[in-house]
Amino acid sequence: MKFLKPTIFFVLLALVSSAQNHIQNLEKAFNNLLADEQAKHAITSLCVLDANTGKTLYAKNEQIGLATASILKTITAATAFSILGKDFQFQTTLSYSGNITPDGTLKGNLIIIGSGDPTLASWRYQNKENAVLTQWVTAIKAAGIKKIEGAIIGDDRIFGTQTTPEGWVWQDIGNYYGAGTSGLAWRENQFDIHLRPGSNTADEVKILKTVPETPYIQIQNELKTGSSGTGDRSYAFLPPYSNVAYLRGSWGMGISKTGISVALPDPAFDCAYRLQDTLKRLGVTTSQQATTARLMSLNNQSIPVITQKINTISSPNLSEITYWFLKKSINLYGETLLKTIALKSGKSATTSNGAQTEINFWSQKGIDKSALNIIDGSGLSPGNRVTTSAMANILFQIQKENWFSDYYKALPEYNGMKIKSGTINDISAFAGYYTNSAGNKYAIVININNYSGSGINKKLFRVLDELK
Repeated sequence: MKFLKPTIFFVLLALVSSAQNHIQNLEKAFNNLLADEQAKHAITSLCVLDANTGKTLYAKNEQIGLATASILKTITAATAFSILGKDFQFQTTLSYSGNITPDGTLKGNLIIIGSGDPTLASWRYQNKENAVLTQWVTAIKAAGIKKIEGAIIGDDRIFGTQTTPEGWVWQDIGNYYGAGTSGLAWRENQFDIHLRPGSNTADEVKILKTVPETPYIQIQNELKTGSSGTGDRSYAFLPPYSNVAYLRGSWGMGISKTGISVALPDPAFDCAYRLQDTLKRLGVTTSQQATTARLMSLNNQSIPVITQKINTISSPNLSEITYWFLKKSINLYGETLLKTIALKSGKSATTSNGAQTEINFWSQKGIDKSALNIIDGSGLSPGNRVTTSAMANILFQIQKENWFSDYYKALPEYNGMKIKSGTINDISAFAGYYTNSAGNKYAIVININNYSGSGINKKLFRVLDELK
């Protein structure tokens, strides 16, 4: 036994020395990044904490608020878990107003009441579009409805009429990743446009079809055929609630993609439209066109009083939603969660209320409010400003929560590390965790704003590699 204590001492000494060397090498690598030509006009920040103790091991520019891009999702997800709970589920209810006559005529309306569920009819889960429509048709038949003297109404009121956060860029709105929220979301609020380039750059790009068909949207095609190898440089300009989409940019010759995904301008209407179309094909007619609570309000009409609920669809739980939210960086989920956080806190479901609730929540846990200038839930707005120190400290704090294993599992893997990426407008960032072979565990946030050129990520990884 008398030889054991010195042995343990030297092992611990070696581990401490190894950790110190990692940090010294990290500092050297970070200084090399700062001196790189690509960072000449950039602001670069790094914060590395000991994930076991919360001690700052290395930090530089860690108190400067920077645009976050999608690493802001790490805070949104942590806040949602904390306030909503990992088992939280959204509910979508199918109801009717009026009454059903003995011959099966509904003298009233079918009403789809949304709670903001961003997963309804998503291809990622069991409740895919066909599955949802089949479930609703089954419930309608079970209620004895064979004909509808009224309309199918999408009740989207819960989130109000502002679908996209203030500060989002016009070039993003209209494309699938810029799809805004809806009180009645549908198919992740997007649809596809299939395209075919011409055989030379003088040819027009042809629109082959939309999937699914969207006859109520007029598409103005201004796309140019791009030269071979230029790929997808196309953007859809389609404001919320509009029925005219402009396609601009280029679609390269030889491209392997079938087309682009575009944001649905009115998901609640599309949801009601799909149910109406499905019923029509099955012989169940409606006397009025599909509509939404918003459209009815514009016409000074009130939503009819509910007579009977006939079906409720529950979303996957928050743990499963967060898995896809972080893995695939789905902006729609972030904005939906932020609004839902506001609702849970007793406020109206606005982006600003959700952001303020989030800031207040972390402020109560010791994070400086001024370090959290948060505008949205996804990080798509270039106006967000969060310090790497604040984000790293949130990452440290949440490790003790009972939902942390689900959170950690949802983080993507880059460079052999469990870290979320973020990329917009010459911004590149990573936030997450890493445990090296010596057992040292780190909470890491690195962020560079306004870099030049391309290929910056491999240089960020060279810095983080010093922790291995």
